[in-house]
Amino acid sequence: MVDVSLGARGAVQGNIADTLQGADPGYPEAQAGVQDWLSGIEKPNLTPRYYLTIGLLVLQEMFEFYDFFLVGYLVSVLAPGWHLTYGQGAIMLLSSGVGAIFGSLAGGRIADTIGRKKLIWGGGLLFSLGAAGCALIPDGAWILFSMLRFVVGFGSIAAVSAQNPLVVEITPTRYRTFVSSMMVVPVALGTMFAAVISSNLLPVIGWRGVAATGAMPIITSLLLAWIAPESVRWLLSRGRNADARREAAKLTGVPEDSITLPTAIEPEKKPVALSELFKDQKRFWWVVVIWTGISTGTYGVQLWGPTILSQLLKITAHEAAEYFIYVAIASFLGRVLFSVLPLYFGRRRSALFGTSVSFLVMIAIFAFYQDFIAGWSVFALLVVAGATFYSGSFSNMTPYVVEVFPVSLGARAFGLAQAANGVGKILGPVCLAVIAGSGDVVSPKATVDAVAPAFLFLAACELAALIAIYAYRRETHGKPMDLG
Repeated sequence: MVDVSLGARGAVQGNIADTLQGADPGYPEAQAGVQDWLSGIEKPNLTPRYYLTIGLLVLQEMFEFYDFFLVGYLVSVLAPGWHLTYGQGAIMLLSSGVGAIFGSLAGGRIADTIGRKKLIWGGGLLFSLGAAGCALIPDGAWILFSMLRFVVGFGSIAAVSAQNPLVVEITPTRYRTFVSSMMVVPVALGTMFAAVISSNLLPVIGWRGVAATGAMPIITSLLLAWIAPESVRWLLSRGRNADARREAAKLTGVPEDSITLPTAIEPEKKPVALSELFKDQKRFWWVVVIWTGISTGTYGVQLWGPTILSQLLKITAHEAAEYFIYVAIASFLGRVLFSVLPLYFGRRRSALFGTSVSFLVMIAIFAFYQDFIAGWSVFALLVVAGATFYSGSFSNMTPYVVEVFPVSLGARAFGLAQAANGVGKILGPVCLAVIAGSGDVVSPKATVDAVAPAFLFLAACELAALIAIYAYRRETHGKPMDLG
């Protein structure tokens, strides 16, 4: 039988007993005892169940963002055939984004109430069924389509609100920074697959067939319900110590009776409300400002980039889109880069570095967007190089939010971040449309004259995020998480 404490079970057992007997869970002694127990179950090597859980979560998250971005291609096909007005098309496009904002807030609260695992597979089933339903509706039913896309957005981001906290909480501290950051990398693949599958399969299986591919995560959701463990840290934060022991046995691959149970710990069970986040206003606004800022900046570039490039180089939209293949590659590589940098420089310094460069890129585009170097457009070069930082830094910022808050608030904190992220996705096009003097807030037509003020605005968004990161001096790399 393999002892979970790797030969130190008796010592740890005695230490925990001495520390915890009669301890008031509201005092630091109880927290220290919990950390001793958690460090004991973190020592064994990672098990096949852990690797399989991470692999399934990667697939599910990739599918979630694949389906989230698939709607743009579907609407481009449906709009002419269904004779949609601009307003109807806008509702169809934005409904999943609106659903995502509600899903992030509701999902965070639900995950902190009933657990991470249930919401992950439940949200996965919900958005998969919503995606499948889109393939079955009658022609011209744009209202029903929009309602189903709201369900897709709600379910997908609700699941994401539990996925990232689960990864952070089940990964041993020695691996947590790298693994939790790398989990964000497949998002870039999901958006890329949406473009590839749509361009290749729409002529073959039609829009209904492509829409039906969004139901694929039904399989991963059911597998996660069967295989994934619940977060041991979340169970302890809710006072469910016996359940924590059972899940720890699953995670470490040892018999349940070989794991010492910290029976004396009984944390206070607080009501799970979103208002708890607002009690610590410094951290609350830290999340809101950072995620609204970096989201508005990133999606603003992605929104306007191809149109501006086609006007600057006097090329077709299709030719301009080919340049953005390199943007997608740079984004992917950037996310790998910002999964590695925190290992050497920590979360906060890496966040300062990524956001500082993003701000400088926006300022450089503001100043030199019309210039050329050796026949190359400075705008194109900066957009491609900048994607490494303004998109890549999401790999670092995504788990950073979860780690900064106690486990008992982790999912709600991440839900708040995703809600701010959703606001940024909508705020970007609306503000850019106003700057460009366009009535189209879904896909505003950029003019060359509007480039400078637009990128000055995007630079201001990145600067706001940079100031927020600088103002809050909390480092989480390599440090145990507070249960709350």
